[in-house]
Amino acid sequence: MELDKMDENDWKYHGEGNKSLVVSHVQHARVLRLLKYSTEDAENSPKTTEQAFRHIQNITYRTSLTIEAVKLPLDFVRQLSLKVQQERPESRCDKVMDTLSGCALCLPNLTQLSSCCCCREHRPPLCIEIKPKCGFLPASRHITKDIKRKVCRFCMHQHFKLANGKWKRLSRYCPLDLFSGNKQRMSLAIKNLIEEPQNNFNIFKGGECIYSCNDDADVLQDLDELAQHLRPYFLPSGSLLNRQQSSKVVLHELIQVIVSALLSSWDCPRSGQLRKTHLSEGRVTCEASLLHRDLLRNGNHCLPKDCVLDKILGTQMLDNLDIEGLSPLLKRVEQHLQMFPKERCRLQMDGPYNASFLEKVQNCPAEDDGSLEYAVGKVHQYRVAMTAKDCSIMVAIATCGEDDGLDQSLEIQTTKPRFTCSVSILDLDPKPYESISHQSRLDSKIVNHYLRRTQPNNQELDNLEELANQSLFLGRDRDGEDCTLVFHPV
Repeated sequence: MELDKMDENDWKYHGEGNKSLVVSHVQHARVLRLLKYSTEDAENSPKTTEQAFRHIQNITYRTSLTIEAVKLPLDFVRQLSLKVQQERPESRCDKVMDTLSGCALCLPNLTQLSSCCCCREHRPPLCIEIKPKCGFLPASRHITKDIKRKVCRFCMHQHFKLANGKWKRLSRYCPLDLFSGNKQRMSLAIKNLIEEPQNNFNIFKGGECIYSCNDDADVLQDLDELAQHLRPYFLPSGSLLNRQQSSKVVLHELIQVIVSALLSSWDCPRSGQLRKTHLSEGRVTCEASLLHRDLLRNGNHCLPKDCVLDKILGTQMLDNLDIEGLSPLLKRVEQHLQMFPKERCRLQMDGPYNASFLEKVQNCPAEDDGSLEYAVGKVHQYRVAMTAKDCSIMVAIATCGEDDGLDQSLEIQTTKPRFTCSVSILDLDPKPYESISHQSRLDSKIVNHYLRRTQPNNQELDNLEELANQSLFLGRDRDGEDCTLVFHPV
């Protein structure tokens, strides 16, 4: 990029998360990621450009992606902020884009295929974004509620989110089905994601989001409409299938392509890889899954080595103590930092997330020897695992003709069209050290809420809670005595 010639009209709104907003270039496969702040936190944002630049360099783990921290002209950033404001979802406008520092991350647009994957077909590439979430059940001896060994975190969290108004319907998706390696279970998991995307599934066409859970009028939400939109990719132009039949075929083919991409070997540099762990039998199924028990018992439950799901799962399982087992180690670190606050830098609690940080993660002792180094190593492992539990997989695909010469490792073999694909991992933001205590409190709330909602002997308590929540005013009788105002947590 020529920074002195930056024009806000060359960029368009792409999307945003809780902490950053992303714009994409209209011609080149690049995006800019800019930080956001709530109006209350704006005064706590980095004070100088140099502070902001150092901060933005530390907001992602370094991967094979080409990621570059850049300093943008302030006038360009201000104009860009005004341009994209009208395109932002109302639910995200509680935060403002950082227009003071001019710092951003420049990285590849993973919704598009790289130039080496281009085919002669003129249809724009498709990209499927999946946020798979945690793919295993914990087995730590520190767990105090046995339900955590039987029902996965995602399925329990669904009930908690529904009760708090985050979603209107429960998702039937279970991460353990996606991570099972069994094609039937994986297909059903993706089908459930398509039917209830929430924040875990998006489809892009030519870099534009065409299907998600958003209430955006320009985003497709009807499955039949989505299928007709994708029909040119998965059905020949002369197909005689009616609309209903073609919808089923198209969505089935889409799911099969996604499964094939997720199970394909993912070649990458071997240096700096984390130690892998694998699921043991008996911890591969979630009791909340709606799958038939015969399929769970008889299906194949292992992932091909080096597929993207295997890499993510191996990193997630660095969390082998569970948050309950990590809590006393967190206190050990907190007490040390209270006594020696300058040690925070040496222990890399705020980064940089480089080879030295990776060494602390990899070389943590297997058993607790009572040392600070062990506690810090397990805290860092937990933070890396939390990132892997919240990352996104980007599967970019494009149709290609019979004569297109392709790298065999990039091609997906299907019964109908030929596709070339690119699989990447996104959203590799390090989880803040301070957020661990919040995770401990949240874990307790999620588990306790799930037990209350699913245990038969607690049904009467649930009914009482629902009656109490129908009104804030209780206790006023017919004699006209003063009422009692009872406050309920919201």
